[in-house]
Amino acid sequence: MADTRSTVDPATTPEDEVVRLCQDLIGIDTSNYGDGSGPGERKAAEYVMAELSEVGLDGEIYESEPGRASVVVRVEGEDSERGALCVHGHLDVVPANADDWQVNPFGAEIKDDMIWGRGAVDMKDMDAMILACLKDLARSGKKPPRDVVFAFFADEEAGGVYGARWMVENHPELFAGVTEAVSEVGGYSVTVPTQGGGQQRAYLLQTAEKGIAWLRLTAHGRAGHGSVPNDENAVVRLAAAIARIDAHVWPREYVASVRQLLDGLSDITGISYAEDDCSQLIATLGGARGFVEGTLQDTANFTMLDSGYKHNVIPQSASASLDCRFLPGHEADLMRIVQELAGEHVEVSVHHRDEAIDAPFEGALVEVMKSSLLAEDPDAAILPYCLSGGTDNKSLSQLGIKGYGFAPLRLPADLDFAPMFHGIDERVPIDSLKFGTRVLGRFLANC
Repeated sequence: MADTRSTVDPATTPEDEVVRLCQDLIGIDTSNYGDGSGPGERKAAEYVMAELSEVGLDGEIYESEPGRASVVVRVEGEDSERGALCVHGHLDVVPANADDWQVNPFGAEIKDDMIWGRGAVDMKDMDAMILACLKDLARSGKKPPRDVVFAFFADEEAGGVYGARWMVENHPELFAGVTEAVSEVGGYSVTVPTQGGGQQRAYLLQTAEKGIAWLRLTAHGRAGHGSVPNDENAVVRLAAAIARIDAHVWPREYVASVRQLLDGLSDITGISYAEDDCSQLIATLGGARGFVEGTLQDTANFTMLDSGYKHNVIPQSASASLDCRFLPGHEADLMRIVQELAGEHVEVSVHHRDEAIDAPFEGALVEVMKSSLLAEDPDAAILPYCLSGGTDNKSLSQLGIKGYGFAPLRLPADLDFAPMFHGIDERVPIDSLKFGTRVLGRFLANC
């Protein structure tokens, strides 16, 4: 950390800044189309750098390609001999069709005491909380208990190829000594019914993530005229493979993080569950139900098709994109099953792959996360869960770093929050944002 001090009022608190930071970041369009055609993250990275410079922090921008920018700054802790912590967010967002929204998705409008816009949930809210707390550390001159690497990555929404993954492969020295990391999609609250007829707020702390296998199935056959019978039609072969894979019933298995979540929910609600059916129990999670349903077994969903170039020509090949998500320890079995179901005339290739990750719901860091939440919400329950999607923690895991999802938000019981990830009319309550900033600040002071 640099020795210089900002001229900004030292009484400024992270809560004073976080709303402005969130609005400013949402107002910078960093849409990631996954094909290199978006605006990139450079403008947002420069904004982060300017905020860091204001308080005398010497961050650095790293570009994997022109415009694909990440920012990293390391803050020295009281005990640099301890394993360091990485606190990270991503600067890119998924695209938004303005015609579908009630407001301009990049207008960062405040409406109904919420900030609206693409990234309000995923994850410029957390970026703003991180930045606000980081600036507060610099202004105060206080050191965290251990070294903390703060990172704002590019390209998370397309697998991190130009962001976290590139950073890990090309600049691993930036993460030297880091043993644990925290980022998005965990630490937010859900409100569930209790056995006594009341309600209980529970925070879902993400300890695991399913792995990702984006596969391409290519069927090969014999090209020919559309009027001539053809028993080697690539389109038909692909269609048969799609039907077989879609009809496959993936066996249910409750991995440790899922089992702990279900047991905790059962204790709160009084609703029991069976090995083959937990539907009544997870229904109590409201909008977060979808995240949990996706972690009860491996999944394989077709997303794109491509074949042919003329109505009366039978093509020589046809292809489909398959999005597979596998539980920890299941990758080899999933790949084998997909290949068997695809059949002899269909080639299966890997377009993108990320491993499943799993961290324990115990230990010093988890206890600090818990205590930081309970200091602000003492009557809450805290439960682990597995994420059906993926985060940049997957890339950091290549360096042996254990990753958690901890973007703390205390949410209104009637806010259908989880479906807003990549959804329409994405928004975050201002009170939730300020709550999360207080929790994150306390976490960093005790990590």
